[in-house]
Amino acid sequence: MAYAAGMSDPRLEDFIAAHRRLFVLTGAGCSTGSGIPDYRDDQGAWKRTPPVTYQAFVGDVATRQRYWARSLIGWPRIAEATPNAAHLALVALEAQGSCEMLLTQNVDGLHQAAGNRSVIDLHGRLDGVVCLDCGMRSSRAALQARLVDANPEWAGLAAGAAPDGDADLDGRDFGTFSVPACEACDGMLKPDVVFFGENVPRERVQSAMAHLERADAMLVVGSSLMVYSGLRFVHAAMRAGTPVAAVNLGRTRADDLLQFRIAAPCGDALAFLLDGGRYRVTPPEIAG
Repeated sequence: MAYAAGMSDPRLEDFIAAHRRLFVLTGAGCSTGSGIPDYRDDQGAWKRTPPVTYQAFVGDVATRQRYWARSLIGWPRIAEATPNAAHLALVALEAQGSCEMLLTQNVDGLHQAAGNRSVIDLHGRLDGVVCLDCGMRSSRAALQARLVDANPEWAGLAAGAAPDGDADLDGRDFGTFSVPACEACDGMLKPDVVFFGENVPRERVQSAMAHLERADAMLVVGSSLMVYSGLRFVHAAMRAGTPVAAVNLGRTRADDLLQFRIAAPCGDALAFLLDGGRYRVTPPEIAG
């Protein structure tokens, strides 16, 4: 069946109707409707240079200067982003008692902003900062003020939006950019997210796996599953005999394991949860 905007796909409605304890995994495609770019094209290939690795960030001063300069410009887009129809539909799914757990690969906090309460942030949250020396955690908003104070000449620069609070500032000399240190111990600050090349905390994975074991189906929303940290949950579902379906515009790394994939924008595919489907629910208010 070809999907058209404004139509719901009966396969997805039937899948949700048949499984009352869904384990939902979301990815970047869930947040593109909020103006946050994604990393990959419809074939799962990188659209741009891959993000910085943990090893490069901690091992090279110039890499940290480049990261935080671009983040100074890109962070406001994340801070000001608001939930879109896909987020609201997943709040409705939880409100009707059909969501065992929502596991997100996104770091933007938009599921919680929309009103979801049962959320595991697999890769952490961009609105937090952690000191790699003393472990102190602080807010990204507070660090933004320190970044601007230390680098006022950078604050007004225009740049294109990039995924996860990044900004396109290539071609500039980052050598003069001042990176603030931890206020408690003068240590190295890092966004409280899992970088490429860094392991997801074991207890986070174990908690998500425990919820997957209690679920009777898994629904992937807006993820190509190209990264193993998300794909592992599909593999675990397969081993347990738990059916998996997906909503994603492009192919996924698990296409051959899925019951089906709806090739549509996430908000369009899930719109029936809010408007006109058998699960019509009053749209939730966005948490302030």
